[in-house]
Amino acid sequence: MSNIPPEHRRLLAGYRMPAEWAPHRACYLAWPHNRDTWPGKFDVIPPIYADMVAKIARFDSVRLAVTDEKQINQVRETFLEAARRTQKDTPGALRPIDIFHLPTNDAWVRDYGPIFVNRLANAAASAGPSQIALDWRFNSWGEKYGAFDLDDVVPQKLGRRYGFKVIEPGIVLEGGSIDVNGAGSVLTTESCLLNPNRNPTLSRADIEDYLRTYLGVTNVLWLGDGIAGDDTDGHIDDLARFVAPDTIVTVVEDDPADVNYKVLQDNLARLRAMRDQDGRPFKIETLPMPPAVIHEDTRLPASYANFYIANRAVLMPRFDCSQDNIAASTLSRLFPGRVVVGVPSTDLVWGLGSVHCLTQQHPAPPTA
Repeated sequence: MSNIPPEHRRLLAGYRMPAEWAPHRACYLAWPHNRDTWPGKFDVIPPIYADMVAKIARFDSVRLAVTDEKQINQVRETFLEAARRTQKDTPGALRPIDIFHLPTNDAWVRDYGPIFVNRLANAAASAGPSQIALDWRFNSWGEKYGAFDLDDVVPQKLGRRYGFKVIEPGIVLEGGSIDVNGAGSVLTTESCLLNPNRNPTLSRADIEDYLRTYLGVTNVLWLGDGIAGDDTDGHIDDLARFVAPDTIVTVVEDDPADVNYKVLQDNLARLRAMRDQDGRPFKIETLPMPPAVIHEDTRLPASYANFYIANRAVLMPRFDCSQDNIAASTLSRLFPGRVVVGVPSTDLVWGLGSVHCLTQQHPAPPTA
């Protein structure tokens, strides 16, 4: 049963989570340090990650947490070297970057970082601050991996550092499990949000109540299952993403023999039957799936849907295959005002995540 405090219902009545393409104040990241996340491959991850951060920093201000305070200068030098290395293929001046000490258990800030809601233009100015950060509980994707105590308190610590208001909804929810169009609709999956390893006492109706109350949405859209290898139990950011208020892009698998074929066909059929917050059908676009990425006999959750929408850019995973160009062309068409920037992800995804999983946007607050 949902147990939302009445004061939260009153406060949040005039707020909504912006779409990812709305202007950003900053992008949060956490420097990788957990060697168990990339077993046998960790040493190649920091330079790849640094290149990704340098590319993001051409478009978004960066706020980068480092677990070992003694590493801050080394991380800064690694970043600056990456900025020089990536200047040719991602030109432009660097936005401000703040590298600071904040301990984490792992680098997947999308799932434990703050999720922001902005006060709507028609809300009373006296109702509260222009922006509020939500600190959902984090339990390491159903207590799958060791300690998660440091990750779970990151939103509170960031709120103290950067001076934003933080409230706690009181239930488990990861940022990669939801995607919004900024107009009242949210996409998620049954396999993740209804999994008993998250909130076993809550029904679908209870979870929808939390999403409506805290995200400011009116329309909750459910897909089914996730792709093979996804240890998050089916995060939406490997499956389908809003690219405009009326448009969703989703990954599809063309090979009927592939393990992802039926799952993605089911999700595609669901998307085509969905309606937006005003009862209108969505435009549905598709992205290919890359060929299976396998490491040590493990199928990895490689997906082009795991892109990050920055200011004036889209950071897209690349997997060294012909489908990279198809995906980049599709995203270029869907985001005509943004440049598509590739991030090599064949090694990153050995950690079971990619670009979107490693980032969390801080949307710009409303101006008035």
